[in-house]
Amino acid sequence: MTKVKVAAFSVSIDGFGAGPRQDLENPLGLRGTELHGWIFPTEAFQQMHGQGGGGTRGVDNEFALRSFHNVGAWILGRNMFGPVRGAWEDSSWRGWWGDNPPYHTPVFVLTHHRRAPLVMEGGTTFYFVTDGAESALERAKDTAKGKDVRVGGGVSVVRQYLKAGQIDEMHLAVSPVLLGEGENLFVGMDLARLGYAPVKVMSGENATHVLIERTRV
Repeated sequence: MTKVKVAAFSVSIDGFGAGPRQDLENPLGLRGTELHGWIFPTEAFQQMHGQGGGGTRGVDNEFALRSFHNVGAWILGRNMFGPVRGAWEDSSWRGWWGDNPPYHTPVFVLTHHRRAPLVMEGGTTFYFVTDGAESALERAKDTAKGKDVRVGGGVSVVRQYLKAGQIDEMHLAVSPVLLGEGENLFVGMDLARLGYAPVKVMSGENATHVLIERTRV
């Protein structure tokens, strides 16, 4: 049965999932990369990005590996795909990740502007969805063929699916960082009232891992 999940989603202690003012030099916003310090040293991350052997093993690595298990499709917001705003004037922007992105599945990108599908190496195809989050989720579930759909972000996209009660489980990697500004995952949202509850907490080498599930409808 297909689950809709958020996995390996890094947040600061004060709840921010991205820094402010995203641009080419700061894909995750100012200081945003600090949120992901837990995953960069792991064996899973280094292998995923073609950095050869090595990398750490342990709790952080296990959560990084688990985040890609049984994923049949992804959903991303426009800003997760790139810093381009407005209409797609051309097809020159092909994402942050080079010719072989780390997804290796269909990826549905939420946008207000039409663009033809973008076929990449390694099995990743980006589909640009202009008719809303619900449509993207329906298409992703159909494409996943029983595997899980992973909502990769950004923060506004995760919040949208949480508010609609469409996330089945969420893994947050709480990094020991106080960001102070940016995009806050929790502000104005009552997760308990939406039916969510923490079900597991584990300390990793460089982050605290919190598993949250929708325990009631």
